Formats: sequence, structure tokens, C-alpha cells
Amino acid sequence: MHAPSSAPGDAIRWLRLSSCVLPLANPISDAKVLTGRQKPMTEIVMLFVEIESRDGHQGLGLSYAKRAGGPGQFAHAKEVAPALLDEDPNDIARLWTKLSWAGASAGRSGLATQAIGAFDVALYDMKARRAGLSLAKLLGAQRDAVRCYNTSGGFLHTPTAQLLANAQASRELGIGGIKLKVGQPDGRLDLERVAAVRQHLGDDAPLMVDANQQWNRPAAQRMCRALEPFNLVWIEEPLDAYDHEGHAALCAALDTPIATGEMLTSALEHAELIRHRAADYLMPDAPRVGGITPFLKIAALAEHAGLMLAPHFAMELHVHLAAAFASEPWVEHFDWLEPLFEERLEIHDGRMRVPTRPGLGLSLSEQARRWTRETAEFGQRP
Repeated sequence: MHAPSSAPGDAIRWLRLSSCVLPLANPISDAKVLTGRQKPMTEIVMLFVEIESRDGHQGLGLSYAKRAGGPGQFAHAKEVAPALLDEDPNDIARLWTKLSWAGASAGRSGLATQAIGAFDVALYDMKARRAGLSLAKLLGAQRDAVRCYNTSGGFLHTPTAQLLANAQASRELGIGGIKLKVGQPDGRLDLERVAAVRQHLGDDAPLMVDANQQWNRPAAQRMCRALEPFNLVWIEEPLDAYDHEGHAALCAALDTPIATGEMLTSALEHAELIRHRAADYLMPDAPRVGGITPFLKIAALAEHAGLMLAPHFAMELHVHLAAAFASEPWVEHFDWLEPLFEERLEIHDGRMRVPTRPGLGLSLSEQARRWTRETAEFGQRP
């Protein structure tokens, strides 16, 4: 029986959507830029959702788009947002389904789910705040700190000397692992950069590489074999995100784990990847798959399949989700989003501490308000 739209208990009374453009200090290049498929990234467009209930409970959610898609996410969110008014904010799974079907003609993956992901995160944030618990505690935390690795210092536009300096700086900040971008047209340059960083860090420091889907199968086989001696934690996205058979073959052939999944945009896409045994490390991105509701489904499938977990980007959210995963995960350290929030995550001894503040433990900064290009409000504040 379908639940009534008028909640007998608490009810959502007000929502505000914000499209915020976060400028990056330097244009960012990975292998997709060097192959001509994308332009350097100069900004990130954030979608924020603020929710308030009749009883005065509040929640903050987020999604994002890189290079393109931000205005589309905001437009889709505006269309489906009224469906939440007067609904019980505790019925998160039902509301996810309602939002999904409200925009189903645009699809139930991709941009449409990325837009509703911000609502889903906001509802979970509200529920945890209402309970006086961090999001990790609400979900059932397994640990109070998560291993972390830095990516933002290892992009392909960075000269080798600067790579070494960035890696050293990250380690001095307490970050455990270092990830380097690879996938240049000349693979020898990739190997030289990896060798330089490995020598600088020592044999035992956690080191990862990421090809951003830019190798074909023969190139991936050659490069992955050449990378085996570097004792990497993983090789990330050696092939197109949807080449499950190719990734599965690499998983079977290599000692070094294969990581992928960040570009998938639904729980069902991840289920197919898992069915093919196409990853050792699964890398779901909660905003990209539609929020926490589908992320938890993916995490359950990964645990059942015996896979390891390393959520992509958005550490402010994923530190909570990773803390609730059964086996020891990794969280990706990017400091790019820090200007958007008043709070900062704590990192010590290679691990990111899970915030103990209620919910996500985040509040939007005045800088985020200044970078906001467009807003839309629905309902009335209690």
C-alpha cells in the first residue's frame, strides 16, 4: 500500500536549491585532456540542497558536476523538488523512489540521479542530526577513522619535481597514500614519473595510479604489466568504465589490484560490474549514483562479493560512508571543496578522522554563498 503524501508526524516544509560554481586555483589535466577528449578543468559546479521540516529539523545535501552538467542538474532538481513538500523526511528510501519516478523520462541514471542525490544526502543529514548522531554512527560505524590518500597533487600537468614536493607535503600532513595520474600517449613518461615517486617515498609507502579510462586493451595489458614491480595499491580505470570484460581479464591476470567504478551512475551499473568480477577495489561515488540510498546497496553488493571499497571524491561525505563499510576502505583526499564549508576534516597518521558532529557535520561557508549563481526555493520556512 502506498504511504500517504501527508505525513502524520513531521513533514518537509521548505527546500532551497543552490547552484554554486567553485573555481579551481589551476587548470587540471589528466589523461582525458592529453588524448583530446576533454579540456582542462577550471571549475566544479556544486548543487546544494537545504531542507527544513515542520518541526524545525534541517538537512544539507550536495551533488556536483565537472566540466559540464551543472546547469542540467540544477534544472532537473528544480523540476522534481516540489514532490518532497509535505512528505515525512524519515521515509528516505520511499522518497528516493518518488523523486526517481518524478523524473524518469530523463532516465534513472546519469544526470537525473545525480540531481536527486543531493536531496537524498540532505534527508540522511537531517535524520542523523535529528538523532544527534554523526552520519557514520547513524549508518552503523565500523571505525572512527579511515585510511586516506591524496590525488590532487598528482595530476599530469604537474612536473615531476613538483610531484615529489606534493607527495612529501601530503605525507607531512598525515595523509597515508599518494595517487598519480597516468595514461600519457608515451607510456615511458608514465613509468618514469611513477619510478621517481616510488623512489622518493620508499618501497612501503602506499602508492596508486589512475589512467582515467584512456588505454585500450593491448595498451592496458602492457602498461599494467610494466607497473607491477612498483608494488602499487591499485591501478585505477585502465580501460573504459563500461568494459567489464576487459577489466575482469586484468583482475585475473595481475597481482596488482584493479580499481574502477567512479564513472558509473547507478546501483544497477555497479551490480553489473560486480557480476563480471571486473574490479578488486570498487569506487562508487555517492552523488553520482544518486545519493546514500543507492550507495548503501552498492556497498552491500561489494561486501557480499568480497571486494574492497574506495569511494571517489567528495571526502566530506564519503568519510562517513567508508566508516560504515565492513572491511578497511580508502577515502580520497581532495582539498578542493574545503572553501565551501566552515568545518575541516582532521587527518593524522595516514587516516582521516570521522567527524563526531551530528549529520555530515558540515555547514555552508559565506564563500559558498558568494559563489552561488542561482537559487530556487519551495514551500515556506516553519
